[in-house]
Amino acid sequence: MTRSPPRAERLKAQRRGSLAEYRAAAALLLKGYRIVAFRYRTKLGEIDIIARRGDLVACVEVKARRSLDQSVFAVSNFAQQRIRAASDLWLSRQPDAARLSIRYDIVSVMPWRWPVHLPDAF
Repeated sequence: MTRSPPRAERLKAQRRGSLAEYRAAAALLLKGYRIVAFRYRTKLGEIDIIARRGDLVACVEVKARRSLDQSVFAVSNFAQQRIRAASDLWLSRQPDAARLSIRYDIVSVMPWRWPVHLPDAF
């Protein structure tokens, strides 16, 4: 069996991750959220999806894994800190920041299943 070069594997993983993010965004839209930012990047970190429903802002980490447990455990403490730092920066730039509530969610995207949304995951 021939192995793909590392670059090809990385591109395949990026495509899989992008598809998972789109599936997660679609699931959130159907739950009544509005997507306000997609792949929000700062020097401090990145947030896959920032979704809003009323005054609630959900900073969503999307994980494409084979099981729900694998998705949850894939979000390390370090990743949580980076997401929180990036969300603080995003929130500071919002004109209505004082009235917003912020929450950190995980959306697990598994093969052949609808994405599972875990509100207030960390």
